[in-house]
Amino acid sequence: MYRSDILTSDGVAPGSIVAVFGPSSNFFGTALFSSSSQIALRLISTNRVDDFLTVLRRRVEGAIAYRKSVVRDTNAYRLVFSEADFLPGLIVDRYNDIVSLQILTQAMDANPVRESLISVINDLIQPTAIAERVDPRVRELESLSPRRSGLLYGEKSATIFTMNSIQFHYGALEGQKTGAFLDQRENYAAAAQHAQGEALDVFCYQGGFALHLAPHCSRVTGVDSSRPALELADQNAVLNRREIEWIEGNAFDLLKDYAASDRRYDCIVLDPPAFAKTKRDLESALRGYKELNLRALKMLRPGGVLVSCSCSYHVSLASFLQMLLEAALDAHRRVQLIEVRGQAKDHPILLNVPETGYLKCVIAHVSYLL
Repeated sequence: MYRSDILTSDGVAPGSIVAVFGPSSNFFGTALFSSSSQIALRLISTNRVDDFLTVLRRRVEGAIAYRKSVVRDTNAYRLVFSEADFLPGLIVDRYNDIVSLQILTQAMDANPVRESLISVINDLIQPTAIAERVDPRVRELESLSPRRSGLLYGEKSATIFTMNSIQFHYGALEGQKTGAFLDQRENYAAAAQHAQGEALDVFCYQGGFALHLAPHCSRVTGVDSSRPALELADQNAVLNRREIEWIEGNAFDLLKDYAASDRRYDCIVLDPPAFAKTKRDLESALRGYKELNLRALKMLRPGGVLVSCSCSYHVSLASFLQMLLEAALDAHRRVQLIEVRGQAKDHPILLNVPETGYLKCVIAHVSYLL
């Protein structure tokens, strides 16, 4: 519930667990209160909650039980996905024997909640270490005291995890998000099923798509603007005995140069960061997506495969497909959809919270217009 929807919150302390009543004094439910966020109330139950720590434990138990039923071929996956697991403001990821968490709201940042969370994770997962990844911007928006990323439990901050039979180095206090993009795990495997010939992985980060494509392709090139990410990608390639070319550079400039020099590929992956972080960014984001996809379509050989992704919630699937259609028309290409996919099953989508569904992954067959 947005702050503008609240009639009164006088005397409510930041991060409180509050009872919410409608304008006719009818009980609405129990929510986490934020004194700073525009989302002032995040509902946790339609019933009264007198003991939030007990609710926390039960919901973490439920989240872990759900993962046991849907996660396969990996020891790295999301354990708790905020609102989608009825624990708003909490992200918990597992990377083999290390658990990484992000706390995004005032209520979840309270010391008793933190202590209970560490206890629950130790009881249910028994990790070697628990790390906290801090997003300074989120803490500032929530009026939380500054905090650095660090270990909350244990001393180990690095490990190796396995995803679809491929191994990855993991540093708990390095990289983006909590260290890797676990939401693409099933899309990595799907893309590999259709890959062949020469492949180009754009915005490759630590090599997720590239490493999955390598066994099926004659040559794979990964492109990213981050040297640390590429260095880790190369370590991952060595770990898996893969021969992959890594190029540091701006994706837009590189695709422009490659298209101008008539470079051709049989498979191109586009997995850019979120272009639309807010609704105001939507128009410019779609222009950016179209430019990338237009150049990629022109660079694909007849019968090539395009894997195009967007992690921007504000870019709907319909808008994304319309963008791809317009790019195909401008490139004079025919695009046949093979698969339209979303995030991995350990990132469930809550039907009444559409924001929990954000990732789009289109796998398409590309041919030339006759």
